[in-house]
Amino acid sequence: MTFQNTPAFAQQLDAQDSLSKYRDEFHFPQVNGKDVIYFTGNSLGLQPKRTQKFVDEVMKDWRELAVEGHFYADKPWWDYHERLAEGLGKVVGAKPQEISVMNTLTVNLHLLMVSFYRPTQKRFKILCEEKAFPSDQYMLQSQVRFHGFDPEEAIVEVKKREGEHAWHTKDFIEKINELGDELALVLIGGVNYYNGQVMDMAAITRAGKDVGAFVGWDLAHGVGNIKLNLHDWGADFAAWCSYKYMNSGPGNASGIFVHEKHLGRTDIPRFEGWWGNKKESRFLMKPEFDPIPTADAWQLSNPPILSIAPYLASLELFDEVGMDALIAKQKTIVAYLEFVLHEIDKEVDSTFEIITPEDRGCQLSVFLHGEGRELFDYLMKNGVITDWREPNVIRLAPAPFYCSYEDMYRFGQILKEGILQKAK
Repeated sequence: MTFQNTPAFAQQLDAQDSLSKYRDEFHFPQVNGKDVIYFTGNSLGLQPKRTQKFVDEVMKDWRELAVEGHFYADKPWWDYHERLAEGLGKVVGAKPQEISVMNTLTVNLHLLMVSFYRPTQKRFKILCEEKAFPSDQYMLQSQVRFHGFDPEEAIVEVKKREGEHAWHTKDFIEKINELGDELALVLIGGVNYYNGQVMDMAAITRAGKDVGAFVGWDLAHGVGNIKLNLHDWGADFAAWCSYKYMNSGPGNASGIFVHEKHLGRTDIPRFEGWWGNKKESRFLMKPEFDPIPTADAWQLSNPPILSIAPYLASLELFDEVGMDALIAKQKTIVAYLEFVLHEIDKEVDSTFEIITPEDRGCQLSVFLHGEGRELFDYLMKNGVITDWREPNVIRLAPAPFYCSYEDMYRFGQILKEGILQKAK
């Protein structure tokens, strides 16, 4: 397709977009009386309009049934979370029994590390990417120290090559093979939060398994954004938050994947609680834990229904549309955004450097050489909600559910105005 940086062309793309109607399914903040151009679905997705109905249902059942809502609500609370398993399985490429919803992301990573980081004096090292998301770094360091190892020795980071902004899959695989039987765990962000790079999860998982290590993925920026096949790739586990591309609301419940080869086992190390016990015997209050033969065995307490309700509302949208359709639009709208950036770059005395490689999802991370924080502030004041990362990077994530091609064109014009205004 040959793009054009004109309002008419952007409107034409929107008219041809089979997902354009879903824009009306979301609430938009307003600036200066207009809907914002929203580029931060990689941080917090917009609220689906149908969310209110799902939350109101729970509030009504609580009001009218109280404790009996656990069993007699229209969607009984005691198995409420199970309604997400099939839909999430489609989103992440997993079987429903490999999915559970509980807690929040870093909590779940810690709980999964109990099962999948089992170091010995010889096999104790963890492989991750350089400058992983800080919460992952803190989690890994604390886990290593808990087991009596020195993070400086136990945590091995794969760095980007000198002068480059993205990783090479070859470098991960070479480091995995170099560590060999010293490697206990590979745990990497499947989509890097800073540069938006999508890792070759299939190849890295295969390499880790070949040397006898467990392999897990932090998919905070991956779920609802890219094509995932966790079961077929053979990953041992994964965890993700639900409030970015999954639009479930601020700080909301996390999802986990545990490969079926680890399910139904009583010999696996695991922190356990009563909601991971089989439903048939859960309320018999027996002293021995009897694990559910699914990923729900990793649950500890009864799920927070008021948090999960918005997740179920958003997942209903994903069920309607399907990941293939979302990814198809994602590829086109990100390509159009990239084209618009290059066109604006030609018109102003500035230099934009896109540091996101071709292996990407919704996000473009852009170095604004010669520009500073004042340009970001100008964008925000003029209704472009984006994300600033030091020293001068903006992250742009046009989520396909609610971003339009006309948004991309309008953003380019506002960006140009901000740069030219500063030059006056």
